[in-house]
Amino acid sequence: MGRFLMGAAAAMLLMTGVLFWWKGAGRAADLVPPAPVAMARGMAGEDAPIGEPPAASAKTREEKRFGRYDKDKDGGIARAEYLVSRQKAFAKLDANKDGRLSFEEYSVKALAKFAGADADRTGVLTPVEFATTRVVRKTATRAKCPPVAAPVERDEES
Repeated sequence: MGRFLMGAAAAMLLMTGVLFWWKGAGRAADLVPPAPVAMARGMAGEDAPIGEPPAASAKTREEKRFGRYDKDKDGGIARAEYLVSRQKAFAKLDANKDGRLSFEEYSVKALAKFAGADADRTGVLTPVEFATTRVVRKTATRAKCPPVAAPVERDEES
């Protein structure tokens, strides 16, 4: 019987603790300070109006891609328009302009990359030489934000 009473008392204490925790959770939002007025006004002064953010373009990525392919702007992409970029790429690779690609013409960039990496001209890439052939990916450039001026501290006596 004593164990039962002890268990019931522990359950009541646990429920009381949960109740206090539940009621206190609503006050956590009150502890977050409001945004500083200087940041909201852009450090330009109290009378400066807050400008509208720049509007995004209404065109989606697919609409822009469609516009690049639709050369005559008639609202449709003909077969010839669709293949223009492929024909340009083929023409760049076809070095002797015979209308056919040999393996050497097709792999000219890879062969040049291999020759440039083979520093000792042995025809075999060492691990150090092979590391120079890696693809260097561009990192996303970070947006340049204007510098934020430090807030001016005023003496309370003046």
